[in-house]
Amino acid sequence: MWYLCVFYHRLLDYRRPEVESLAELFAGPGGGESVEWRMPENHHVDSPFHLVRLPGDERLAAQVANRSLLVKGIYELWGHGTTYEELEKSVTEYPDERKLPFLTPESTFKIVIDSFGKVISSQEQNEIIESLTYIPFKGRVNLKKPDHKFFVMETDDYGSNNGLPPVVKRSIFFGREVGAADRHLLPTYQLKSRKYIGPTAMDAEMAFLMANQGLARPGKLVYDPFVGTGSILVAAAHFGAMTMGADIDIRVVRDGRGPDCNVWSNFEQYKLPEPLCLLRADNNLPPWRPGLKEMFDAIICDPPYGVRAGGRKSGGRKLIKGVKGPYTVPDEKRDNHIPSTAPYSLAECVHDLLHLAARMVVMGGRLVFFYPVLRGEDGAASPQFPEHPCFKLITSSEQILSFRYSRVLLTMVKVAPYTEEIEKMAAERHQEFRENHHKWMEEGNLHSAVFEPADGKPDRDSKPKYRGKYV
Repeated sequence: MWYLCVFYHRLLDYRRPEVESLAELFAGPGGGESVEWRMPENHHVDSPFHLVRLPGDERLAAQVANRSLLVKGIYELWGHGTTYEELEKSVTEYPDERKLPFLTPESTFKIVIDSFGKVISSQEQNEIIESLTYIPFKGRVNLKKPDHKFFVMETDDYGSNNGLPPVVKRSIFFGREVGAADRHLLPTYQLKSRKYIGPTAMDAEMAFLMANQGLARPGKLVYDPFVGTGSILVAAAHFGAMTMGADIDIRVVRDGRGPDCNVWSNFEQYKLPEPLCLLRADNNLPPWRPGLKEMFDAIICDPPYGVRAGGRKSGGRKLIKGVKGPYTVPDEKRDNHIPSTAPYSLAECVHDLLHLAARMVVMGGRLVFFYPVLRGEDGAASPQFPEHPCFKLITSSEQILSFRYSRVLLTMVKVAPYTEEIEKMAAERHQEFRENHHKWMEEGNLHSAVFEPADGKPDRDSKPKYRGKYV
């Protein structure tokens, strides 16, 4: 059956990939590839109204809608048209064997009038409901907990300011609700009410989208190698997954802002299972013992790409230059020792992440991470994404952050085993990064590319930043 899928009008590039990932989650392997899409007549792809065919019955559609962040509802479409006369004809022609089981005297129902790009007054809504006499409703009206919900959805016509490219005619849909989103999720987990957050804490909605792309569910183990304040792990834990995290800054994973304000308190706040462990670990020098492979069902993370916060790796400048050799921390100083670190280029960081995932993610598991992209003069992003022989890129969803750059959520699935040849290639690449550290830092300076003036020259007329009274 083709369903009418109505999206919230935000994060447009993320909508279809989320539905496909959830179909994979609930329908099993291959479920995401079986999802089919088409647009209603006269609708642009940015429209919130899409027609979708799912690889399953109504239960799958209800599961997808309830778990999704961007799906407003999924409906069995009984009819549509550009006028209410056309709608009546379309609904009347819909097979009775599909309609009558939901119109019985024993059932209760509710009719909801919804719109996009226009406002329908209460009086108009009542008139629309009263005009539906051609539908043989026999049950009782129940506005609080009805057995069935029916929706009339209307879009505005050509030339109106509805936030979309113009369409030729307005559209009216009538359908029975099969599944709807959980609207209490985001208000519950919003960052402004969370105990422990940092300047780069992942937005709650995006964290849940990433968890959906990573197929987080009970019995799965999700790892975040750049855990920070734990936003992504909170989302994965909400969906029942076991979690692990790591960060190079021991003060983040161990101390936070005190005993009652740290990563652990975020899980306690939402009554979620705590992570199995949080490691002080460097993505550049992972702590895993030799021979350990395929441990995680998904790695979901937001690597540091140097715009708001730069990446760091173990070593320090003297170690990288070879002025100073590796050292051993005395036992009496280990509890409070903070190791030296050096800047971590984006290219090296992504290489290490892909190598870690190739080794540690199970076959068929997923790697979900953000990748920054500089935008061209015409505002278009250049899709040059990292690759790895063990992974296949299945979706890429862009989020525009400024005129200069955007970030793309890449979802990869592991399709090939981790071999000794791949391990050897990774070791050689790792040595190349170490030997050419400064070159990679200069070539991958995303911060300079984003914040330099448009003409490439410094703005001499700009006023210096205020640094304080005595500076």
